[in-house]
Amino acid sequence: MKMKGCAESGGCPSDYAAVSVSALSLFLLLARSAFPFLYHKLSIPKGSAFWVPIVQILASLDLLVSVVMSVNLISIERRQWWQSCYMWAVWLEGPFGFGLLLSCRIVQVYHLYFIFVKKRLPPIRSHIILPLVLLPWIAGAAIIQLKQPLNYRCQMSARWVTPSMVLHSIYVVIFVGLTRSIQHVNFRFDELKDLWRGVVISTFSLVFWVVAYILNEIHEDVEWLRVGSRFLLALMTSVFILAFFSYSSSQPLLSQISLRKREGPRYESMGQALGIPGYEIQLQRQSMAIDCNEPLDKLLLDKRFRQSFMAFADSCLAGESVHFYEEVLELGELPADDSVRRIYMARHIIQKYIVAGSPMEVNISHRTRQQILNSADLAHPNLFNTALNELLQLIKTNLAREYWSSVYYMKLQEAGAKANGHDLELAMSWNVTPRLSYVHAADDPFHQDNLMPSQRS
Repeated sequence: MKMKGCAESGGCPSDYAAVSVSALSLFLLLARSAFPFLYHKLSIPKGSAFWVPIVQILASLDLLVSVVMSVNLISIERRQWWQSCYMWAVWLEGPFGFGLLLSCRIVQVYHLYFIFVKKRLPPIRSHIILPLVLLPWIAGAAIIQLKQPLNYRCQMSARWVTPSMVLHSIYVVIFVGLTRSIQHVNFRFDELKDLWRGVVISTFSLVFWVVAYILNEIHEDVEWLRVGSRFLLALMTSVFILAFFSYSSSQPLLSQISLRKREGPRYESMGQALGIPGYEIQLQRQSMAIDCNEPLDKLLLDKRFRQSFMAFADSCLAGESVHFYEEVLELGELPADDSVRRIYMARHIIQKYIVAGSPMEVNISHRTRQQILNSADLAHPNLFNTALNELLQLIKTNLAREYWSSVYYMKLQEAGAKANGHDLELAMSWNVTPRLSYVHAADDPFHQDNLMPSQRS
């Protein structure tokens, strides 16, 4: 009799066990998302690099809570509007739960396709395409709301279950199809592997939900089966949201430096993360004295001079141009046919220096900025040439004149007289500001808030 009562109204021991597992998975989800920023002291990214993961967290929360509420895991009286079956079992579990999670993944694959296959920024911004992808879910939920097919246990008949499962399946198929379209790309990080894991998880979850629902619907007279099926449904939902979010490919570099089973290398620059030999970009005459009569662009090729000049520029709070120059040099070290790594580096430079309002926005003309942001080929070897020339002129006009009379130049001359061979790095101790050289995972290939109106057409 006790089993029959809790099977009908909720509150069985297994139900509360399922609720406990759901609460634990929610805590782990929040901890997983916040850990890199708390432990590694990373700055919170802007734009879609921030809100796309947040949307996935909210969708996971909606899906988890909606399952708990809609299958009677908690014994409560349904008297308030917020306890409505249509709110939990239709809207939060559908459009703003499973549908939103799959839509985020589809948008991510769409962006990956344009950036790494088409080699250009996506033509539609993420905050526009995501609602468009989600529209069929919203329309389906609106139809169910109007027709009112749910019974008092928040279940639908087979007539409504079939189209609902078809909608779930269509999005999984779209997800699989788009992922297959980029499977030939040799990604530097684990984007493709993560996406395929997402495909497997979403497919398995969909199959499991269908089986669990059918068992609960057809054998509603078998009390233990009803209790067991909803426990497994809640358990699988908890596993699903944790695994689905953990395999997020929205921030590749962040995933590389955050949650490691073993302590891995700490990347100090995007060039280092991509394996670019940028620190070897220098002339062969490092032990010789610096001749201030030589052209500045030639002097900047010398690593000793560049480090000294960069430290001086940072002390004047004007080091963005020199940092930009160094990272463009690193980009130039990549072979022209290595389009994937070139795109990673180009996107990092764009987000860090070119996008209006970026942390280290450089002072270039609006026309040059537009040309870079509207580029049809992010892997083009001359992508930043015009910007580089403009910044070199500014450096020559402003910083260069003051540098030759600064203590940094004097220190460089002294170090050049003492240093040789492997002692060079020890002799040079320039205090380059960490905030200017540390990579804050701004390589997100899905971040596109910088798109100008001409790109949205």
